[in-house]
Amino acid sequence: MALIVIGGHSRSVGKTSVVAGLITALKELDWTAVKITQYGHGVCSANGAACDCATNDHSWAISEEHDRSGQSDTSRFLMAGALRALWVRTEQGRLAEAMPELRRRLEGAGSVIMESNSALRFLRPDLYLTVLDPSTADFKNSAREFLDRADAIILHGAVGGPAWQSVSLKPVAGRPVFRIAPPPYVTPEIVEFVRARLAACVTDN
Repeated sequence: MALIVIGGHSRSVGKTSVVAGLITALKELDWTAVKITQYGHGVCSANGAACDCATNDHSWAISEEHDRSGQSDTSRFLMAGALRALWVRTEQGRLAEAMPELRRRLEGAGSVIMESNSALRFLRPDLYLTVLDPSTADFKNSAREFLDRADAIILHGAVGGPAWQSVSLKPVAGRPVFRIAPPPYVTPEIVEFVRARLAACVTDN
């Protein structure tokens, strides 16, 4: 099973669009797409307000998407061409409890693309790409924690210096950087990079 993880330093920097774009560009890989959301403490809302991510009676839940209207992120994955799409919702800090069931549901999957930073605590993907937008000041702790594991950076074009404070990009010095000016979020160069890296993984195995 090939595994790609797409992360990013904040909400609304284009992670979902990158996932959908890669699914569309590489449909031959028979994708299962996964979105991981951790809720609580304002993690999944812009202003700390209540959201619709919380489960009613458990600390985590995994649901399979069937709607192809594009109204939700996982629905967008199906519209893009994914064979399956899963939404993993956990209380902040309790993703570990959901991982055994998620692994079970991914058994037999051809290729998996996952939108998450925190999944890197439990998985070692074949490829990890992180999306950075210098105009967005927020920088998640999970993105900072795993920045040094990024195989490449997808960087929004921006004028001036980055808005985030006290964040060093030294951990990714020398890694490939793919600049984007959305739309689109996925360029031919990104597609070829992903295709080549996955092909190399198959050869190595």
